[in-house]
Amino acid sequence: MKSIRNFCIIAHIDHGKSTLADRLLEITHTIDKRDMKAQLLDTMDLEQERGITIKLQPVRMEWKQHQLNLIDTPGHADFTYEVSRSLKAVEGAILVVDATQGIEAQTLANVYLALESNLTIIPVLNKIDLPAADVERMKTELENVLSIPREEVIEISAKEGTNCEAVLDAVIERIPPPKPLPDIEEHEMKALIFDSVFDTYRGVVIYVRNFNGEIRKGDRLKLLRAGCDFEALEVGCFKPKYSPTPAIHNGEIGYIVTGLKSVRDARVGETVWKKIKHGNNIEAAPTPLPGYKKVTPFVFAGVFCTEADDYPTLRDALGKLSLNDASLTFEPEQSGALGFGFRVGFLGLLHMEIVQERLEREYDLDLIVTAPSVKYEIVKMTGEVLPISNPSELPDSGSYVEIREPWVKVEIVTPKEYLGGVLELVTKRRGVQKDLSFLDPTRALVNYEIPLASIVTDFYDKLKNITSGYASLNYEHLDFRPGDLVRLDVLIAGEKVDALSFITHRSESRGVGMQLCAKLKEIVPRANFVIPIQAAIGAQVIARETISAYRKDVTGYLYGGDVTRKNKLLDKQKKGKKRMKKFGKVNLPQEAFLAVLKKD
Repeated sequence: MKSIRNFCIIAHIDHGKSTLADRLLEITHTIDKRDMKAQLLDTMDLEQERGITIKLQPVRMEWKQHQLNLIDTPGHADFTYEVSRSLKAVEGAILVVDATQGIEAQTLANVYLALESNLTIIPVLNKIDLPAADVERMKTELENVLSIPREEVIEISAKEGTNCEAVLDAVIERIPPPKPLPDIEEHEMKALIFDSVFDTYRGVVIYVRNFNGEIRKGDRLKLLRAGCDFEALEVGCFKPKYSPTPAIHNGEIGYIVTGLKSVRDARVGETVWKKIKHGNNIEAAPTPLPGYKKVTPFVFAGVFCTEADDYPTLRDALGKLSLNDASLTFEPEQSGALGFGFRVGFLGLLHMEIVQERLEREYDLDLIVTAPSVKYEIVKMTGEVLPISNPSELPDSGSYVEIREPWVKVEIVTPKEYLGGVLELVTKRRGVQKDLSFLDPTRALVNYEIPLASIVTDFYDKLKNITSGYASLNYEHLDFRPGDLVRLDVLIAGEKVDALSFITHRSESRGVGMQLCAKLKEIVPRANFVIPIQAAIGAQVIARETISAYRKDVTGYLYGGDVTRKNKLLDKQKKGKKRMKKFGKVNLPQEAFLAVLKKD
């Protein structure tokens, strides 16, 4: 165990975390030079295209007679829980900070997570080769904001490979070797699952950090919280591909092929356990490792196919994706406007975008995704708390005591010249300011508490527009709080379109309804009859727009005569329009559902 070092890399998006991982793999000769490529640990096409890490990836390296186990973690707030479990599997973290941009919102969030886990932090200042790099100012910022001594900061250029060996040396010198947890008995093996993936041929493969004993092929293991037993069909380490080994020893990070049929059986944070015979002392009721939490989705959207025949394909595709993603939930949903589909739960907007893109790419589906909404809680008259994820599930007012909505803590880092616009934006979205401080003379850190529904649609785009792209955002969930919330329904040609319904605060309902009706008027195609577009709360219409009908000049061929001839033709046309209005159908394009996303 003395020669083992377990660590991860944490950073804000685009600060060079994956590039540094590439250089470390090169320097330690874990990967042959001919097999190297940019962002090697980002294995998904979407990760390569977007330049971000979506799924964590472990790898084992050898350096100066030491075994180094690295976990490359995602940097986005949607995957914070996955990052937090990864931090529980290591003893240290490399903090990568861009020398041109400095500390960002997600940098702070990840550092706080690392400190909560009592990890040794190695600060690394990346991109020192760029002309815009300000090394001394960034060192001062790290010293003032995170209390990191400037002499501990390692200056590197991951792209050029400058000084990257110093990072490996610092890992060996500063990060302590694994230590056994005090509450684990000698007669039991315990390991933490920090990730799990589904392999079509071998079932679920779990990624574990072993805290005591050893795991060998053929061992009978147990998942303590799920209560299921399985046999270790194969064990090994990451190079970074699966590399079978005789055993996963105490303190090591590796994988176990379980043969289980779904990652829901082996969730992140679960404890793998095995009895170790040690005299007659055999634990009867083992206790799981602390910190396990079932990940629940916070953002929900309806997913429908443009072609009704693709519904079975969509169902199978969601089932296959959920095998690899335990946080993805879905249930059947029917819409009068869109037909059969699914109500799908996501961790956040980025998670939703990734799932939608994978469905369209990998399964050749043409999808309509409704405006995302969040999960609410209804307190019924009996005191029962009922969660709802679909606005159509909200009962009529008077049948419940209150509605509770999820609130989040938001951290925004912005240049000070854009501070006024940022404060105005967050205040407009019902944010409550908690703190305002300055990281340095040019950048401010703003802390707010705000309803999740206020930031789940176009908030990030608005923030980037206001700050010319320089602001960064991070959020974490707080709790559910009661609010004066109502369901806003949209009626087109007198018919309620349930896919356009959403829950909003009463104070914003009239303005939002008027804006939505105006946008839908521009999007919904004209027909041969008048189409009214209405926004309503219950039976009360609060906003309306009207799309006029196409009108043929039925009197154009008349060359004269009595006016009654003209009136007779116009009356006949009016009756026809009325009949068409009664039986006509309105076709809604995808843009109509996207219109709900834009609040102002």
